[in-house]
Amino acid sequence: MVLVEQAFIKNSAISISKFPKDLPEKVFTKVSEGIMVTDLQKRIVHVNPAFELVTGYDREEVLGLSPKVLQSGIHAQDFYQKMWAKMNTDGEWSGEIWNRRKNGEIYPEWLNITAITDDKGMVRNYCGIFSDLTDRKSSEDELKKMALTDSLTGASNRYDFTERMQQLIKTSKKYELSHALLFLDLDRFKQINDSLGHDMGDLLLMNVAERIKGLLKNKDILARYGGDEFVVALTAIKHPREAANMAEKIIEVLETPFQLAGEEIYISTSIGISLYPIDGMTLDDMLRKADKAMYFAKQNGRNQYCFYFEDLKTASKRLVLMEAELRKAIENRSFNMHYQPKVDISTQQVTGFESLIRWESEKLGVVSPAEFIPFAEETGLIISLSEAIIESVCRDFVELNSKNSLNVPISINISSLHFQQANFVASLKAIFEKMNCRPSFFELELTEHTIMENVVETTVKLHELRDLGFSIAVDDFGTGYSSLSYLSRFPIDQLKVDGSFVKEIVSIKENEFVVDAIINLAHSLRLTVVAEGVETTEQVELLEELGCDMIQGYIYSKAMAVEELPAFIEIWNIKQQERASI
Repeated sequence: MVLVEQAFIKNSAISISKFPKDLPEKVFTKVSEGIMVTDLQKRIVHVNPAFELVTGYDREEVLGLSPKVLQSGIHAQDFYQKMWAKMNTDGEWSGEIWNRRKNGEIYPEWLNITAITDDKGMVRNYCGIFSDLTDRKSSEDELKKMALTDSLTGASNRYDFTERMQQLIKTSKKYELSHALLFLDLDRFKQINDSLGHDMGDLLLMNVAERIKGLLKNKDILARYGGDEFVVALTAIKHPREAANMAEKIIEVLETPFQLAGEEIYISTSIGISLYPIDGMTLDDMLRKADKAMYFAKQNGRNQYCFYFEDLKTASKRLVLMEAELRKAIENRSFNMHYQPKVDISTQQVTGFESLIRWESEKLGVVSPAEFIPFAEETGLIISLSEAIIESVCRDFVELNSKNSLNVPISINISSLHFQQANFVASLKAIFEKMNCRPSFFELELTEHTIMENVVETTVKLHELRDLGFSIAVDDFGTGYSSLSYLSRFPIDQLKVDGSFVKEIVSIKENEFVVDAIINLAHSLRLTVVAEGVETTEQVELLEELGCDMIQGYIYSKAMAVEELPAFIEIWNIKQQERASI
């Protein structure tokens, strides 16, 4: 009770000599203000009866918990950061704050927080004393605001957005105004929720909303439309280019990694844009068309924007047909695997092949992997597709070696979503046992983004895969944000330099510097380096000078059907023998 006594003295400037000995206990139990005391780790250690009445929580329910249990979600993270910054500086903070009762009701309170010190001036506890302002405030405006605001992000909710937009459209018809509607969907947000938890997902949504708000003008509207979907209304625009500029800014600002609760999180967004009155005279028309445009952007690579256009109707029909055809192709294993050689840059020996999927549908014709792989991820077909690919590669490997005894490693690209499944290692082991294949002849290629998604889980899985005998390669290296400290902890064997750096390595000096740095980094970690997308002799010579280990690209061969591999190897070996004899 001495702690509470000190807090009241500090907040009310009453001399301690005027307190009867039994007053602290009476104050604690009888006052109408809620009292909460925490330890230095901000865990609740005491609450009074008024706290229970105001918040609805029993004492036993909150002891040991963080005061975050009361947070309403209204205040941005920087509100609490500023609060504790003042606490650390002045030893106290007071102000109005919105909290949430146990029944979910949000209420305003006036809160005083005081740092409680011992005789030596060391902080021992924090004491919060608060008054419920619900009955005192003329809160009609506040309650109305709460009804119109998304409680998590502080953006407008769907109801408020609809009301404001319908009023805006009504006015616009009179004054011939033009507007743009941007429909945003966060790419792979479900993965973050599943892997890091919904609390982290909520925190990310709050920060996403804050970043977008920082780009908008007062006349523009941001609303959380549901889940991980946001809509932005750009009002009274002069030209559609304004919408494109805003979409580009949003994509750019969300590409910067989020630092949340000690985690570094990367996210991107797909944006669809519709224009008023060009694409529709009603809000429903604009939303429907912006949604279609967003879906098209997501299906064609993500992290981009797309304006609505009439041909999207045709594109939508194609997507419906593609799903049906893809399901049949997976079930019937009607894909072809092609293989592109990797060549040792110093010995000119073929050291392995990368497997690449090809699909030709009877109804759709040749479909690019750049189209159907992202589509499979969005529709949830990627797991069964990935397993079908692995089985096909194993089947080809068995057939090749039963006839030709090539015994060269084959690498398989692993989908990020497949790798993140809890049973990934077990399912992979089962496939290789069923196909009677030894993992030691295979290399698994994972993108840099995939291995950085969940570092702890990734490390465990990679060790399990290495124990089974697989080699591990990091694909597209240089395009992500790998930390050297993390990279050194992963049990990997190879880095593959992304082809975007190789393409202009001769003409752009910065690309040469990047590749040189990657090679030196890899070699310091005892990893081999493969350069992808090599097409010219000049690129090969420069890569050899930089110390690159292996080359993959059209300079040596395109990807070939499995039946072409024996002839390729035979002709290649003959050429190397002729070269050596010169």
